[in-house]
Amino acid sequence: MRIAVFGAGAVGGYFGARLARAGEEVILIARGAHLEAIRQNGLYVESPLGDFHIHPLLATDRPAEVGPVDVILVGVKAWQVPEVAPQMGPLVGSETFITPLENGVEAPDQLAAVWGKERVLGGLCRIISMVVEPGRIRHGGIEPYVAFGEMDNRYSERVERLRATFERAGVQAEIPPDIWVALWEKFLFIAPLAGIGALARAPVGVLRSIPQLRRMLEGAIAEAFAVGRACGVHLPDDAPARTMALIDRMPPEGTTSMQRDLIAGRPSELDYLVGAVVRLGEAAGVATPLHTFAYYVLWPQERRARGELQF
Repeated sequence: MRIAVFGAGAVGGYFGARLARAGEEVILIARGAHLEAIRQNGLYVESPLGDFHIHPLLATDRPAEVGPVDVILVGVKAWQVPEVAPQMGPLVGSETFITPLENGVEAPDQLAAVWGKERVLGGLCRIISMVVEPGRIRHGGIEPYVAFGEMDNRYSERVERLRATFERAGVQAEIPPDIWVALWEKFLFIAPLAGIGALARAPVGVLRSIPQLRRMLEGAIAEAFAVGRACGVHLPDDAPARTMALIDRMPPEGTTSMQRDLIAGRPSELDYLVGAVVRLGEAAGVATPLHTFAYYVLWPQERRARGELQF
């Protein structure tokens, strides 16, 4: 497949490198020092599954240089999706489809608002990775996983083709029976963990081992579950328990990207994770006191990182 990765950072860069290593034609849409390092020296991946280096690797910050592709994998941060969606035009041909890999549950609808539902899949990934320096990505902990499906959950050949492409690259890939359930099940995991982790400024091993913090995690997961059910998502009854089981299996040093961004003073996904639980809960009439507290305590740091507030 001819694959454009729009946003080749910790997530997009990792999966793009795995696909390129398997022989797919991959183009990375990147920027800044990371782009220049990839152009000059290729992309290095450090991983418990084995380190590797892809060079040469086509990378650009100009989608017009690329032309139409089979699929666009969207790897930017959740808050950047509305900004970058219109910029994908040169990559979109008559058969192109777009697959977001963002955290949160709103990216498919945001992309569909620009490109139409017929061009967009629901998609998600699970991975712990970070850009440790320009041109170098470090994967640690969770085995990489992707899932995607048509927004109406119908079977399609393009979804199966994408699944098989990831499978050839050695990445665990799945087509869930209901992509919205899959998206929300990840949301139950990432939004509470990001919020409580950012407040405590501690890794998951600390959060789950201190009884008071563990109860806060469980309560936040219950809030997100109630919001999902109120939004019409058919989350199974055992979803909260399975979410805590997943948290208990994480490497103890694990942190979320939102947590790391906030601590470093960078713009984060606060509005699309913790804030989304609050926003969607208000719309559905569901109280979310833990998320509301976390959101507004973290809100000044987010606004400062965006240059909107000075203190």
